[in-house]
Amino acid sequence: MPIYELNCGNKYYTLYKNIRRDILSGRLKGGEKLPSKRVFARELGVSVVTVQLAYEQLLAEGYILSRERSGYYVEKILPQDTPADLIAQNRENRAREQTAQSEGEEGVKIKADFVKGATPAKLFPFSVWAKLMRSVLNDCGEHLLERVPCEGDAELRGEIAEYLYRSRGITADPRNIVIGAGAEYLYGVVVRLIGRNKLYAVENPGYPKIAAAYSLNGAKFLPVAVKETGICVEELQNSAADALHISPSHQFPTGAVTPAPARSRIIEWARAGGKYIIEDDYDSEFRLAGKPLHSLYSLCPERVIYMNTFSKTLAPSMRMGYMVLPPALFARFLDMFSESANVVPLFEQKTLALMLKGGYFERHINRLKNYYRGIRRAIYGALEKSGADCEIYDTGSGLHLLARFNGAASDVQIKEEAAKRGIRLKCLSDYLSAPLEGVEKFAVINYSGVTYEQLSKL
Repeated sequence: MPIYELNCGNKYYTLYKNIRRDILSGRLKGGEKLPSKRVFARELGVSVVTVQLAYEQLLAEGYILSRERSGYYVEKILPQDTPADLIAQNRENRAREQTAQSEGEEGVKIKADFVKGATPAKLFPFSVWAKLMRSVLNDCGEHLLERVPCEGDAELRGEIAEYLYRSRGITADPRNIVIGAGAEYLYGVVVRLIGRNKLYAVENPGYPKIAAAYSLNGAKFLPVAVKETGICVEELQNSAADALHISPSHQFPTGAVTPAPARSRIIEWARAGGKYIIEDDYDSEFRLAGKPLHSLYSLCPERVIYMNTFSKTLAPSMRMGYMVLPPALFARFLDMFSESANVVPLFEQKTLALMLKGGYFERHINRLKNYYRGIRRAIYGALEKSGADCEIYDTGSGLHLLARFNGAASDVQIKEEAAKRGIRLKCLSDYLSAPLEGVEKFAVINYSGVTYEQLSKL
């Protein structure tokens, strides 16, 4: 068994990622026995709890299995003849991606990154979070060391239900809410609940990590075209898909909003075929113009899994998200995971519960919305000032928009010209998982990680 370096803050999550990487790469073979928690903790120089949390997350996502009185074993995830050169290529791609985040074409320093989606650190409510953490320590004390039920802390689940009703008009039973360590973790749980043998329809173009997550969890995915008014319902209806992963309120990267008639047809598709809809409401808090749109979950709670995270609103490093399950799937969740503890630290769950309960979270969201309205206006002004022949496509939702550069020769030229000016961006074509016509010359301007200072230097 490899000995991993765990020098970063979140040691259990780092250990989990390292083991998962080695399972997927074939370094750890299917059927191989993992060290006991105590032995592994001693070898790594960490607590037994750290190893236990890492094992439980791997177990929840189906990368390992537990045998009574025997221990933990690696599941057979990938064929053993996976080419080593593909693994090496993945490492090279990651290295190039990291370099591209700091440098553009010919080593030009990046002045503004319109790809990275992390909220600027200065917008995080540090003082409020620190205050609430102290309150949790004073009020909960030793309770913070207790095992958390697989579905998450009851107080946080209750506060999320209240927040969903206030902000989205969603009536959710807190008993059907599951807390998880971010979106990718929840995607893995969904695959286990619905089945690895099912076919999952995903949006094309779409957020690449969604299709990758289904694939990594042993499920097959089917790209379905996204048009100006959202996913192509006819294509979905004519497919063999058993489930649909969709962001109807603000699709990434097109920004499309699924209209009411299409929503009704999608729900009918699910009801008639006994299928499920995974409603990914990843940036619903950031509707910058008008009221929040009606959710699919509110229309069909028995067939829709509602999902969201706090990555956009707080910080990606917090690794905290949630989903509201139909009652039948929640019962299945308890059958599968009742022996596992929740992987999100109770300290963070209690702190977030206080933030929601005291109204701090909504005040934080309002400040963010005002900030991003200003950023959005500045981007409009910069595009107009540039004199470029471009059309802006913006629905007033979320933290990205599209700009079609009519005079550009190609998507490559758009990115090259931007890179020369220290601007990092991608085009719609970069998010395709299958060929699709009509996506040329569209730049995706994701401004969630951009500051006024950066824009002023362009």
